[in-house]
Amino acid sequence: MAASPTAELIVLVDEDGAEIGTMPKPLVHTGDTPLHRAFSAYLFGDDGRLLVTRRAEEKATFPGMWTNTVCGHPGPGEDDLQAIARRARYELGLDVADLRPALPSYRYRAEFRGVVENEICPVYLGRFSGTPTPDPTEVGEWEVLDWATFRDRQETQQHDAWSPWCREQARLIEAAGLLPVAG
Repeated sequence: MAASPTAELIVLVDEDGAEIGTMPKPLVHTGDTPLHRAFSAYLFGDDGRLLVTRRAEEKATFPGMWTNTVCGHPGPGEDDLQAIARRARYELGLDVADLRPALPSYRYRAEFRGVVENEICPVYLGRFSGTPTPDPTEVGEWEVLDWATFRDRQETQQHDAWSPWCREQARLIEAAGLLPVAG
């Protein structure tokens, strides 16, 4: 059972990633967002294609932007793998498997419409099973793409439609040789 987003606690961290407290989610994302824990997951189907999502227009941060499969925040005492499974189930009605760290020390800061993201955000690769049944307050649309099409859309066709963290993470995943990429 997923916690209501209004009751969700975000884990605040120091520059070394050590927990220093918690704050209710609605109070975290402002123009002066404190550094906090997060995660990003790129989930692939059995056919090797990536599930991407467009954030719901109601989202406080980066509404309406296309991004990776699922992003979120581990709760107090929750590890990243548990949090990814929880959010994939809550946002998309999906189960996940074979999660592995891809960019374990990824960190970023981004601003959109006066709201700042400021996160230590490990990135994971894994698999999903089932057909997405998104929660419309979280996900506006979804699509399953091969990696080359995903990257082409990010870099040429729809650059500004994609979250900045997703564009940067995809480049880093490729640079690290974590995925076979068609040339």
